[in-house]
Amino acid sequence: MQSITINITNKNTQEKVIWSLNHLKEDGVEIVSQEDIGDLKLLAATRNEASISFDEYLKNEH
Repeated sequence: MQSITINITNKNTQEKVIWSLNHLKEDGVEIVSQEDIGDLKLLAATRNEASISFDEYLKNEH
């Protein structure tokens, strides 16, 4: 997969570009905001960590 970053300062142009890209989603284009990239990387890093049930978490939240 190839990633491309596009920086757009004009809100009207940004909406046009996103509208155009949305029409390519069925062809495999994925749109992810740069702000979400950090969160996605942190989430992916937790996939191999041990986990506990939510009920167990609530018991130990204090």
